[in-house]
Amino acid sequence: MNHLHYGYVKRALQFSFEAITSRGALKEHKAYLIYVKHPSNPGATGWGEASPLKGLSIDDVPDFEDQLKGFLSYLNEGNSPHQIDMGGFPSIRFALETAQLDLINGGRRTLFENTFSKGTPIPINGLVWMSSIENMLDQAVKKAQEGFTCIKFKVGANDHDQECKLLENFRRHFDENKVEIRLDANGAFSAADALHLMKDFNQFHVHSIEQPIAPKQGEVLEEICAKSSIDIALDEELIGLDPEVDGPKLLKNLKAKYLILKPTLLGGMSASAKWIRKADEHHMQWWATSALESNIGLNAIAQWTAIQKTKLPQGLGTGNLYTNNFDSPLVAEKGTLYYIAQKAWQLPPLNQAE
Repeated sequence: MNHLHYGYVKRALQFSFEAITSRGALKEHKAYLIYVKHPSNPGATGWGEASPLKGLSIDDVPDFEDQLKGFLSYLNEGNSPHQIDMGGFPSIRFALETAQLDLINGGRRTLFENTFSKGTPIPINGLVWMSSIENMLDQAVKKAQEGFTCIKFKVGANDHDQECKLLENFRRHFDENKVEIRLDANGAFSAADALHLMKDFNQFHVHSIEQPIAPKQGEVLEEICAKSSIDIALDEELIGLDPEVDGPKLLKNLKAKYLILKPTLLGGMSASAKWIRKADEHHMQWWATSALESNIGLNAIAQWTAIQKTKLPQGLGTGNLYTNNFDSPLVAEKGTLYYIAQKAWQLPPLNQAE
């Protein structure tokens, strides 16, 4: 046997706080860490992460682990990932892509030649988690004081007038020349209300709003993109779509300003790169966002982002979410994500693997 060997380790990542989202409160996030080894180089292990996002990923299915075992068993027979249709399992595609790149590059968690892994930081936004209005304001002010120049607020879950007051109070502390505001509605607005709600937000000098209405309402979203006083960013709208097949028509019709790229949800870095090419063709900008991955997945997204041509703040500040994350060289501070090569990776032992 002289072919690659695959396995996986499962870990329930425990949140260090009550993580409230538009899909409910999260206490833990299941991560499936795929590894790959080659018999000719037993000292090197490539790692990737498949962590479907509950309630959002198309591969958030009850038999996910059984499907994963089936894929890896097939690969361990000497077959290539290119021989498997993983269209319905984008997080597994992302994990395999990452693990193979890691192995090819010596199993050092340096997937590409990039400035990030050599110490150049990536600008990131500070995410304000859903909570009471008072707590959200406290979170935002603290992040701005820590050095974040871009703050992202989740909207649509609290009373609209209270959300406006939140933004108004934040702007009293930090004007648009000091801190950029991004909003994320996660599809919370109704088609009838979206435009006037966003008009209310516009007085607070908002940079953009992600996914104002639920996806797959093409004509309605097209009208919103055309008439909105705030630039629109597409997020959930991209999930489950093929950038080559579905992308051209979607982007031509909607004419949004930004795309949000989540490799775990979109099928990996190569699929995300295809979305970037489509965005370029339609004169759109983009930024990458992690999807609650552990540091293994977050590192892969950050390293991939570092080789792209973008200077916008990225959504990569999720490394401190968990009490049992894997120690890594990743450090988020002062509105940036750093990679400190002198810090060691702490990875799970393979004797825990399936």
